[in-house]
Amino acid sequence: MPSQDVRPTRIELIRTGRRVKLARKGLDLLKMKRSSLVMEFFNISRQVKGMREDLRKDVGEAISTLKMAEVLEGTMTVERIAFMSADSSVGIGSKNIMGVRIPELTVNYAQTILSEMYRVVSVPAPVNDAIKKFEKIFRFIVEIAEKENSMRKLLYEIDRTKRRSNAIENILIPDLVQTQKRIRMRLDELERDTFTTLKIIKRKITERAEAEES
Repeated sequence: MPSQDVRPTRIELIRTGRRVKLARKGLDLLKMKRSSLVMEFFNISRQVKGMREDLRKDVGEAISTLKMAEVLEGTMTVERIAFMSADSSVGIGSKNIMGVRIPELTVNYAQTILSEMYRVVSVPAPVNDAIKKFEKIFRFIVEIAEKENSMRKLLYEIDRTKRRSNAIENILIPDLVQTQKRIRMRLDELERDTFTTLKIIKRKITERAEAEES
């Protein structure tokens, strides 16, 4: 409601005062939420940075392990075992971080004869080592993707929260405070007018009484 449309009554003054208090309380909560989101964003950012550095090292080690497996066991053996490996898929769930819905990724493997027990018994050690390293890399990539998506979601919520808090701080609260001032000024004017009117009435009553006595 535009401030000029507010009725200058004491009840409206009380209501406006309550709205100011509520807006300031909401502003404080939004600022606290934004600070928490920023802290969480930088926390995840540090984790992703460290994970990316580890991923580069793991990829190098995995490639070296695969090359060694091909040298020791032959490319045909490596390819044959690769065809026996299970297809993987990524499941998508969700979790809540301070009111922000974040996708949660999980790695799933289809059923296959190349189970972990079978690999230990029947797959040559160099090839099995390569499989383990690339499985680790795959899970690492999925985890990094999950965290980077979380960062994008958090960044969007941080910006959204900032816009809301700015609107409350720079538009809503000043408008409500200005409305308070207008109502208070108008009430003061009415009070002065009433006081002046009462003084005039009292004077006229006094003058009439004096005139009747004389």
